[in-house]
Amino acid sequence: MSKVKTAFFCQNCGTQYSKWQGQCNACKEWNTIVEELVQKEEKVAWKTTTATSKTASKPLLVKEIDTAQEIRLNTTDNELNRVLGGGLVPGSLTLLGGEPGIGKSTLLLQIALKLPYKTLYVSGEESQKQIKMRAERITSTGDNCYILTETKTQNIFRQILEIEPDIVIIDSIQTLHTDYIESSAGSISQIRECTAELIKFAKETNTPVLLIGHITKDGTIAGPKILEHMVDTVLQFEGDRNHVYRILRSLKNRFGSTAELGIYEMQGSGLREVDNPSEILISHKDEQLSGTAIATTLEGMRPLMIEIQALVSTAVYGTPQRSTTGYNAKRLNMILAVLEKRAGFRLGTKDVFLNVTGGISVEDTAIDLAVVAAILSSNEDIAIAEGFCFAGEVGLSGEIRPVNRIEQRIQEAEKLGFTTIFVSKHNKISLKNTGIKIVLVAKIEDVVSELFG
Repeated sequence: MSKVKTAFFCQNCGTQYSKWQGQCNACKEWNTIVEELVQKEEKVAWKTTTATSKTASKPLLVKEIDTAQEIRLNTTDNELNRVLGGGLVPGSLTLLGGEPGIGKSTLLLQIALKLPYKTLYVSGEESQKQIKMRAERITSTGDNCYILTETKTQNIFRQILEIEPDIVIIDSIQTLHTDYIESSAGSISQIRECTAELIKFAKETNTPVLLIGHITKDGTIAGPKILEHMVDTVLQFEGDRNHVYRILRSLKNRFGSTAELGIYEMQGSGLREVDNPSEILISHKDEQLSGTAIATTLEGMRPLMIEIQALVSTAVYGTPQRSTTGYNAKRLNMILAVLEKRAGFRLGTKDVFLNVTGGISVEDTAIDLAVVAAILSSNEDIAIAEGFCFAGEVGLSGEIRPVNRIEQRIQEAEKLGFTTIFVSKHNKISLKNTGIKIVLVAKIEDVVSELFG
């Protein structure tokens, strides 16, 4: 008999050690290192019924490789297709992470029920009756969806051999366990080994596999970091459970861009795709209020119109507060310093609160100009005229810098009915006969004179 081999793993980040120690050197957490068995039996975890493999078995010259476009499976969900890069790639492994109760299981279940392909939905967290109740609430269809409640990978592969599904969904990877590793489900070794077995199955049979993963308190995918390296695509499902809107982002994608964004609205009947997110990100109000400005931003290839809200008030305490939601706090401090030094506005003794509506976080520097406009509007208590929007980056000398793909931003603003857009005069714009007025500005003083002059 082979000697039982053990190792020590950090339960927080997955770092491996040869002996126990109190603090993890990688994540600096205390008392998270535990001993686990890593010696597995010499058995084949996945064995296909046929010996043929769809992958090439011999090396090829570069010029001999077929460059034809890979056929993708349509998920019938436009938002998910966009984030994936056009659909599911055969033989790929996709990991979907998110906070508890955010809607991960709901999203994949409603996709599984609508898919025209034979789908196996494996749940290790809920019973078949619970899934049936949720499925009835989502849709009345589901002729191609099989539900299996199982956590043992050997039993799952046995059912896969019988059903031969086109797509496999696992909910969730932390609940699975294999007999080849003698440790509890959810441990570092079990997650790594179960994922390796699923990868072997996916690559040998050309079947796409979707995994649901838990996240830690820091918001990262739970389990070893190698889990994210093993899979082909990592998706993050974000949002506030107190709000109805959810955002699907791509953190890693071997088959497409990681800059795409999908937006959903949580309803009683499941998640609804939001085709025009600008409508939900802009407040609809009867009267104009100060401290509000509309910015044009880009998420991947998708232009969005978002609302920036600012509140400037006299500081009650000695040190003024700087609070942001959905915007970088350090960048806000930089913009306030520019307004103080270059434009002459005395904001050093005032509290400044900034909010990006809709519960989304924006890192696009093109919204700097809208942030400046919202702050000055609240400071002067003068509302910005309806139909105005902004697209520009603010530099440290107070200049308005050009932003990329400005024409796409202008066209989106025009499509949504905006009448005037403020952009940098250094942007090269070739649009002709536009229905929206384009105001070219070079410095913050030009913006102030146009808005409040």
